[in-house]
Amino acid sequence: MDILQLKQMLTHFFQEDIGTGDVTSQAIFSDQQCKARIITKTDGVFAGEAVIREGWKLLHDDIRIRSLKKDGERMKKGDVLAEIEGQAAALLTGERVILNLIQRMSGIATMTDEAKRRLDDPSIKLCDTRKTTPGLRMLEKYAVRVGGGFNHRFGLYDGIMIKDNHIAACGSIRAAMERARKTAGQMLAVEVEIESEQQLLEAIEAGADVIMFDNCPPESVRRFAGMTPGHIKTEASGGITLDTLPAYKGTGVQYISLGFLTHSVKSADISMDVEAAEQGDF
Repeated sequence: MDILQLKQMLTHFFQEDIGTGDVTSQAIFSDQQCKARIITKTDGVFAGEAVIREGWKLLHDDIRIRSLKKDGERMKKGDVLAEIEGQAAALLTGERVILNLIQRMSGIATMTDEAKRRLDDPSIKLCDTRKTTPGLRMLEKYAVRVGGGFNHRFGLYDGIMIKDNHIAACGSIRAAMERARKTAGQMLAVEVEIESEQQLLEAIEAGADVIMFDNCPPESVRRFAGMTPGHIKTEASGGITLDTLPAYKGTGVQYISLGFLTHSVKSADISMDVEAAEQGDF
């Protein structure tokens, strides 16, 4: 994870939530110190250690954090994920933003881990998509990796992906491929989305680097993967759910990309419990 980018993101999130100041904490506390524990109320896979560590440091220099769970470790209901101590006002001001982020990240890591176990096929890599929450893509894609998944392209800038609407606008896969190859550098792979055997053959002939079998049932994915030359990477995507995922085991496809890893995941239930505040230092 890019720590500089994380700090910039956290700064923006805090500005949104705090505005001109946390009037509640400012009204109640002066220099009181307190201790707090981050506790999970659900089972799953934890993600967000850096968010806890960097988040509160942005709000006060003298906050001590002890991490008890590392990213990727399993958490059980009641586990303490971290212990924090320092200025009470700072701890309470940062609570909501930090919890919101680690809850979502842990939910994504947990879902990715569950999808991997459901598929139960180490020859297939499970990937995320660009169906992420605007502003949270770095954190959500990091959480997918923590859960044992892999990242698809991060944005429109790091890979050419010719989808059905590109093909429709150009008139054919061949036409779209020819235009892409004229401007794409040698470092950019070209992926083509297909839905039929005819489109598959056209994509192979046009020289695609990766071919995605879009909205294809398992039996079609198996057949298309067998027809694709070994030097071309294969991917399945579209319409695949957690329940239908096991049917893709052994289909021979190399990647399966799943939008639900990020766009409809349930956040983990994580809270912060604070001990009574004290005057002065610990």
